[in-house]
Amino acid sequence: MIRLTYLLRRLPGMSDTEFKQYWREVHGPLAAGLAPALNIARYVQVHTLTDGGVTDTGPRGEMEKPYDGVEEMWWTSRNDLVSAMDSPQGQEAAAALLEDEATFIDLPVSPLWFAHEYPQINPSPENLVATDMSSIVKFYYPMRPASGLTIEKARQYWLTEHGPLIRRTGAAGHILRYLQVHRFDEPYESAFREARSTRVEPYMGHAELWFDRSAHAAGADAPERERARNLAFEDESRFIDFSRSCMWTAREHVFVDRLQQA
Repeated sequence: MIRLTYLLRRLPGMSDTEFKQYWREVHGPLAAGLAPALNIARYVQVHTLTDGGVTDTGPRGEMEKPYDGVEEMWWTSRNDLVSAMDSPQGQEAAAALLEDEATFIDLPVSPLWFAHEYPQINPSPENLVATDMSSIVKFYYPMRPASGLTIEKARQYWLTEHGPLIRRTGAAGHILRYLQVHRFDEPYESAFREARSTRVEPYMGHAELWFDRSAHAAGADAPERERARNLAFEDESRFIDFSRSCMWTAREHVFVDRLQQA
């Protein structure tokens, strides 16, 4: 399975409310309707919280500005992606999506890339969603490698050292689910970027974590939670360039999910 991560910045002059309303009420249904032509198995919008939900970067110092949201699309195989992109119906659907994107997304500063998922803390069944009606929120963390590290070395450390650390401390941090999403080289990425005149380079990947805000608010285990956060930060500094990375919290809106139906 592969997925597309598409970090979005809204057009200049468009308010956050206008952006999210159009994205959810107009673009979302359009994408859902075109999903069969594009062989998309799952399509989710991740809306950045603006009610104080953006995470304090704390000891990480100044980081990049959070994005306004993320579009996520999944294909069950690369063959599904290729057959869609090579078909007249798929090309027509992709063109229609891009035409609509230009009406509300600042395309050149909205990076995208293809990725593979590496679950670290995973519930069963895998249907955890941070909806508007839930106390669960999703934490998004696109990252770039620390100075002196190649992307390959940073990814290796992230997967083999940092992942196990978060698994050990996840309960203290009230982490319900934790995925590492690693970018990989996919030829279609360059075509997608060229079509959108994308200037921002892709990240090496991003971390996704789901938390229950009600558990955080209780505060009875605050010392353990703080210790887990400090351990995570200390280890992150070994492979992440904080100044070229960013983080925020968000809600999810699922438009297509043939994976859960399978």
